[in-house]
Amino acid sequence: MGLMGSLYTGISGLQVSQRGLNTTAHNLSNVETKGYVRQQTIMTDTFYTNIGRSANAHLLVGHGATVSAVTQVRDQFLDKAYRQEIGRQKFYEAQYECATEMEEILGETEGVAFQDSIEDFWVAMQELCKEPDSIVTRSSFIQTAVSFVERAEMVFDQVKEYQVSLNANIRDYVDRINEIAEEIKELNGKIQKYESSGMENANDYRDARNLLLDELGSLADITYKEHTNGVVTVMLENQTLVSEDLVYHMDTRLLENDTGMIEPYWPCYNDIPVYSFNPLPTTQANTDIGSLKGLMLVRGNIVGKYTHIPREPQKEDYTDESGYFDEDEYKKDYRQYEKDVETFNLEIEGSAIVSVQAQFDQLIHGVVTTINDLLCPNKEVLTADGETIKIFDAENAPVGMDENFTPGEALFNRKSMDRYEKTTAMIEVNGIFQEVDVWKYNEEDPENNYSLFTLGEIEVNPDIMKDPSLIPLSTNDRTGNYAVEVAEKLMTEWQEPFSTLTPNEYKKHNFNEYYTEMIGALGTRGEKYRNIYQAQETLANSVENQRLSVTAVSSDEELTNMIRYQHAYNASARYVNVVNQMLEHLLNALG
Repeated sequence: MGLMGSLYTGISGLQVSQRGLNTTAHNLSNVETKGYVRQQTIMTDTFYTNIGRSANAHLLVGHGATVSAVTQVRDQFLDKAYRQEIGRQKFYEAQYECATEMEEILGETEGVAFQDSIEDFWVAMQELCKEPDSIVTRSSFIQTAVSFVERAEMVFDQVKEYQVSLNANIRDYVDRINEIAEEIKELNGKIQKYESSGMENANDYRDARNLLLDELGSLADITYKEHTNGVVTVMLENQTLVSEDLVYHMDTRLLENDTGMIEPYWPCYNDIPVYSFNPLPTTQANTDIGSLKGLMLVRGNIVGKYTHIPREPQKEDYTDESGYFDEDEYKKDYRQYEKDVETFNLEIEGSAIVSVQAQFDQLIHGVVTTINDLLCPNKEVLTADGETIKIFDAENAPVGMDENFTPGEALFNRKSMDRYEKTTAMIEVNGIFQEVDVWKYNEEDPENNYSLFTLGEIEVNPDIMKDPSLIPLSTNDRTGNYAVEVAEKLMTEWQEPFSTLTPNEYKKHNFNEYYTEMIGALGTRGEKYRNIYQAQETLANSVENQRLSVTAVSSDEELTNMIRYQHAYNASARYVNVVNQMLEHLLNALG
């Protein structure tokens, strides 16, 4: 190799050392930059000239070094692991925050629990049964009943308002997902354009794109693939979000159930919903990922009511007075009950908010109907056409202590439907079917919200509010005597177990216990979410630390590299000087 070739070899050394110094300086200047991945300068030999052959090998002369690439130092496995774990953390974090907010709404954290309203109502009822003839006591009981209903309505409305307010969070998440998708597409184009020459890698653009993928992975369940041209395509919840040249946006729409709640959907995929919660997300199926999904699950898509909690058929309800048990009808209804339980577990129990709404409404419904059915009892009668109907049991009903001894005044009314409807029916009287006037009970119909004793449709009887003497606590023999049996039943029924929290439990609770168990179940659910969320946070941080051990810039290491490249640069410079002196000496000698 001639002196001119030797000069080129020295210059290549200067060039690669300068590239190494530039990369090191770039790393050091981005030590604190979020998402920055340290870069390495990969050097390689240029080419060799064969000048002969020895007995064992070719005799080669090298022509210097070159930079083959400036690469990022990152582990794709750790990237995917981090995005999955941070997504699972955010899924449970969203549910934990909602459960905590629910506890605050119910007043448990501020010392003004709804439990106080239940206790006040119970005490007022006891006082009423002690002094049924006292107008003052009756008036106090009525005011306590009004406060009980108003407080229950307020709590339920606050829960619903909070539930609907989560729409804003859902819209924000959807908008941010769309923004990230657009930014990824834009960076795809820049990376593809920058790297099309094959000369350099667009490492800083890749850092920005990977940072966006980290954020997207916390919001939703994603999969992605980088193609040979540098473009990344992204799938979100098994649908394409970013293709090689397009972005498929999400949008939100109002649900068709008049709740005011929204859901994300795909306009570009025949308007299908983004999420289906059948089956529910689980860790085993690796579907409990993303804060948006966690928020959608905990919010639910409906407003919970007591009708959403299935009631197990009781065998005694299928046994007539003669002792005949209608087994076929019982089995039929029990099969339907099992189907309803499956629906409950999917649509109600999976959502902390909806389940609390349904349980709370069941409590109020139980209190209201229990008191009403004692003060204003019904009985079942058989009509001539074989239909069983409920009518007002005038024979056993207590009456008011007013001058007319008014019967049939329930303490609680439905705002839009009377308790009874006066009609004529052919019913059995003394063994003979006769056409008589009856007060037919207007049954509650799950399909008709106005017929239900549910929150939003309950009020204290306006007639009783105007005249407390109408409260039916006197015997119906028109003597004005106190109906002791009714009062005892009021005390007994209040303390008797009336329902389980969910159809998945066996233990029934009375009214006081029920609310305590409901709050306890909510606290347990929140604690479960908190434990999973914190465990996931620890796991995600662990994966992130492993990732940073690979990708993060070490100042000490970079300063070591700087010294190494400086020495290499100086060595190449001295080599060039030597070759230059040799050339100068040769030219002077020839001159």
